Amino acid sequence: MKTLNFFLVFFIVASGVFYFYFKTRQFRTSQVFPIRKKMFASQAGIYLGTFLFFFGINQLILFSGIATYVVGALFILFGAYVLVYNYKAARHYKQFIAEETELNTN
Repeated sequence: MKTLNFFLVFFIVASGVFYFYFKTRQFRTSQVFPIRKKMFASQAGIYLGTFLFFFGINQLILFSGIATYVVGALFILFGAYVLVYNYKAARHYKQFIAEETELNTN
């Protein structure tokens, strides 16, 4: 049980770090590249979804009670939704990055 909690905390912290990394990349990207900014925002959203997902699982493992199960299930469901939505968005934007770079370098 302790090793599972250790891995969940590791994934929570790692997803938080990656969220801030991609959010920083989004803000530091030039206004000339709007598609790239959207892709970085979507990648940050992916890690926000993983943060919520693993946090919900961690709460279910650590605590017991009806309120914990309800809130944990909401975190897991909302995290999975945010993860899937932003994964699809990032995959969509990624196909236009090369074209955007080519258009803005000329």
